[in-house]
Amino acid sequence: MLSRVAERLYWMARYIERAENTSRMVMAFNTLALDMPKSVELSWKELVIVTGMDALFDERYQRDDDRNCVKFLVADAWNPGSILSSLRAARENVRTTRDLVPTEGWEIVNELYLFARDNADLGVGKRGRHEFLSEIVQRCQTLTGLMDGCMSHDDAYEFIQLGHNIERADMTTRQIDMGALRLLSRGDEPLPYEGLLWTSILRSQSAFQMYRQHVKRRVGGVDVVRYLLQDPDFPRSVAHALSRCEDALSRLPRNELPLRLSAEARRHVLDADIERMVASQALHDFMDRVQVDIGALHAAIAECWFPRNEQ
Repeated sequence: MLSRVAERLYWMARYIERAENTSRMVMAFNTLALDMPKSVELSWKELVIVTGMDALFDERYQRDDDRNCVKFLVADAWNPGSILSSLRAARENVRTTRDLVPTEGWEIVNELYLFARDNADLGVGKRGRHEFLSEIVQRCQTLTGLMDGCMSHDDAYEFIQLGHNIERADMTTRQIDMGALRLLSRGDEPLPYEGLLWTSILRSQSAFQMYRQHVKRRVGGVDVVRYLLQDPDFPRSVAHALSRCEDALSRLPRNELPLRLSAEARRHVLDADIERMVASQALHDFMDRVQVDIGALHAAIAECWFPRNEQ
């Protein structure tokens, strides 16, 4: 397989996962805003900070209100991490690798981008926001299921799995880190409506029902962090995503460094004492370390298999 083809498949998967995760995050925060009493003010800027694009946002917008933040995350062409920009990039990557993916995969991505482009205003406005974002998530899941069930599990498939799971692990750590900062800010006193805040983080990963089934406790910061970080069976947990990365890497040639870094990152996650870190206010620093591990894994993959200018 040519290096540029592997890179395009990898980034196609990352962009699709990014669009889905951003949609989930905005939907969950929108629901949280509706559930909170009117006296409680929520900052939509937090979602922008989660994506790491707050500096770009500050350059382009003077106010961090609901509409500006959602527009930046959903439809801003200047934001490379917006849903529309991610789908545009995914479409271009799959267009140039159409001979390696199922024909229906190209059709789904093309129709998904056209839907997002033509209906982005619905996602920005409050009235049609939920329906628009739900449609994005559903179509992204359709594509992921198609790739898993109808594509040969060859090298091309493994690069798709790598991109898919690295992006998922990265976004999950960012979501956990947002909650970790809230834990640090509360001191010894619980924040008002803390259960709703952590429920929102679970819902952003579609994890609420599975959490209730398998943890069987009230929603609390330590338990939510432990579940989203370390649960080996939940597909959107960091540990599970890194485990899937290891599986994909083990089937690719010249995999020594990326495979070692993936195993080390997963071990760091599984060995973490969440309760102790919360008590000592070290959780935020630990999440930074995990994000550095994921970044190092991405860099090793890029250097090993597609050592060119990254997207």
